[in-house]
Amino acid sequence: MKAFKTLILTAALVCGGILTANAQLGGGQKIVYVDSEYIMENIPEYGDAQEELNALSDKWQKEVKAVYDKVSEMYSKYQTEMLLLSEDQKRAREQAIVDKEQEAKNLQMQYFGAEGQLYQKRTELIQPIQEKVYTAMKEVAQTKNYAFILDLASGTSVLYASDKNDISDDVLDQLGNVMQTVRRENRHKGSAATATGGSKGTTTSTKGNTGSNQSNTKSVPVKTKK
Repeated sequence: MKAFKTLILTAALVCGGILTANAQLGGGQKIVYVDSEYIMENIPEYGDAQEELNALSDKWQKEVKAVYDKVSEMYSKYQTEMLLLSEDQKRAREQAIVDKEQEAKNLQMQYFGAEGQLYQKRTELIQPIQEKVYTAMKEVAQTKNYAFILDLASGTSVLYASDKNDISDDVLDQLGNVMQTVRRENRHKGSAATATGGSKGTTTSTKGNTGSNQSNTKSVPVKTKK
C-alpha cells in the first residue's frame, strides 16, 4: 500500500509539472507524444536491419556453441580416459580443455560483448534511422509549434494520453520525405508491408516484415537531443 501511494504521489507530481509547463507556455504551444516502437515498426528499413541483425546473431551463436560443444566433448573424453593417462598427460589434456573454453569465451565476447561485433553492427544499421526519426520529429515540432514531445515507449509513467496529441503518424509522414515508411492507412503494430516515398505516395514493396524476428533487439528508442 505504501508503495502504491508513493507511485500515485510521483504520478501526481509529474502531471502537476506538465500542467505547470502548459500554463507557463500559454496557448500557443503544447505537449504532444509519439510511440517510437510504432514508428520503427512502420519503417521497412528498420525491419530489414532487424532481420540482418538476427541472422548475424544466429550465425555467431552457432559458432560459439560449436566451440563450447568441443569443450564438452574434450572433457567427456578426458573423463573416460583419465585412468589410463600419466600425470603429464592429464595436465596437458586439462590445459587443452581450459584453453578451448577460453577460446569459446573470447569468441562470445568478440561477437556479443558490450562493444562486440553485434553491438557495432546494430549501431551501424540502426543509428542512421534513429537520426532520421529525430530530425523528422524536430521538423514536425518546429512546424506545429510543439514545445515538448514525450515518448510513450521510453518507460515514462503517463497516466493518460489523448489520441489527439499522438503525432507518431505525423512524424512518419515527415520521415517519408527522406526514406520509405508504411502508408498511413496501412499502419498498425506488428506488420509493415506497404511503403511510401513521401508526399508523392509512391508505393513500393519491402524486403521484410518489421514486426518479426525482433527477439534480440526488441526496440530501439529514439534518441533525444537538447
